[in-house]
Amino acid sequence: MFRYESGANAVTSAALGIAAERIGGGVVLSMRADVTGYWSKALGFGFAEPVTADLIERVVDYYRSEKSPGATIQIAPQVQPPNWEGICARHHLRPDNSWIKLACSVDELMLSAETPLHIAPVGPDSVDEWARATLSGFGMPVDGLADMLAASALQQGFHPFAAWDGGQIVATANLFIHGEVGSLNSTATLAGHRNRGAQSALIVARAAAAIDAGCRWVVAETGKPGDGEANPSLNNLLRCGLRPLYERQNWTWSPSLEVR
Repeated sequence: MFRYESGANAVTSAALGIAAERIGGGVVLSMRADVTGYWSKALGFGFAEPVTADLIERVVDYYRSEKSPGATIQIAPQVQPPNWEGICARHHLRPDNSWIKLACSVDELMLSAETPLHIAPVGPDSVDEWARATLSGFGMPVDGLADMLAASALQQGFHPFAAWDGGQIVATANLFIHGEVGSLNSTATLAGHRNRGAQSALIVARAAAAIDAGCRWVVAETGKPGDGEANPSLNNLLRCGLRPLYERQNWTWSPSLEVR
């Protein structure tokens, strides 16, 4: 997430109001002009130093200084402190949706999937289309954000993939490699092309690329479905061999909640 946002060029950063900082071993990302509410996130805490009231104060102060309209704070359950409830009350953090973190060793991957679509890495000449298709698949606007995503796809460690129907990109995904870990992310399919096996095939293609790059682990995360609901992304990941590590409650901060 840090690389996605901090890699935007100066014009895009200014238009979207992007700011990114490393605090307490985690990352704090602010996008002041984000109409989706997705890109302002604080995550990765509790490993370089413990999660404390002071750490969350520093995070919230950063969002205040950037005049952010709100943000999501993500704390893995194993590093959540005993006084977390009090920290939340102090900063008016509210529980939001929960996500599931998944992982497996490369030896556990099931590298088999079928689709009539053409699956391949995305070259430099197609990153703009890849970025627009990714955002459209998520129902996000493309203005500004497409430039940010396209720039990230050209960074070291990023390996974008797509599914083509003829000459059109209809589904997208990205593999981010960091050391021996391959992160599966940015998985989206255009509305008219779902249920054609694109995402399972993209998981397999990225997993194979991670193995070729020397990765030992593959990780991913996706939303926890509600009672009686299903999340196709979760089902696809499970089918390809990834297994849940934990459920992570997301917490939202907003300056509007602090003045109530």
